[in-house]
Amino acid sequence: MKKLLVACALAFSFTASPALANDCAKLPNHAALKQALTEARKADNGGFNLDMWGTIVDRSGRVCAVAFTGDTVDAQWPGSRVISAQKANTANAFSLKGLALSTANLYSATQPGGSLFGLQESNPVDTDAAYEGPAKAYGSAKDPMTGERIGGVNVFGGGLALYDDKGNIVGGLGVSGDSSCADHNIAWRTRSALKLDFVPAGVSADKNDNIIYDVDGGKSAGGFGHVTCGGKEQGILAALPATRKVDAKK
Repeated sequence: MKKLLVACALAFSFTASPALANDCAKLPNHAALKQALTEARKADNGGFNLDMWGTIVDRSGRVCAVAFTGDTVDAQWPGSRVISAQKANTANAFSLKGLALSTANLYSATQPGGSLFGLQESNPVDTDAAYEGPAKAYGSAKDPMTGERIGGVNVFGGGLALYDDKGNIVGGLGVSGDSSCADHNIAWRTRSALKLDFVPAGVSADKNDNIIYDVDGGKSAGGFGHVTCGGKEQGILAALPATRKVDAKK
């Protein structure tokens, strides 16, 4: 019913922007996401070594692809499917061409007393988009979330904005299924494999959107820190691939 009402409304409205309508065609498809996510999950990411969900959204927030790494749809936490979409939406929604913010960067600022406290309630998940359709299609090329704007805000590790080789922001990637620190590491490796990590600037010491471990006594020294997860994530952080640099000639 919801889709029918939307279709009727669009029939009597202005034509949608072609750029928004075609953005998914410029992003990795289901097969490419699944391959990159699966390879990233195989690395030592400092978590529980669990299987993962991954979602890509375009710049308008439309879901382009959803995938998982396990042998079956329930080999990874079922709840992490929607969380991965939330993370993709959040990283895309709160990053710009000139500044990338990962979901990990938002952790401290959204805690009570933080400058962004309450952000989690600002863009609720569209539950119709999140849970419609047959569950057996979840994570496939025909996942019912594909083509929908899922919404949602998530403020722990695993969400990254996507930047092409010209430095343009083209969408977001969300990964979920392990500790939040491991989620970030897997998302970082996945984005690198997809070659959509031409990050222009960020709040980390390396001027990108990498996770920052500077929380001590419940406070982040720089305001964009993320808590550790009780593993070896800080050592793994130094071994993550570097982000790519835009060729000034392009």
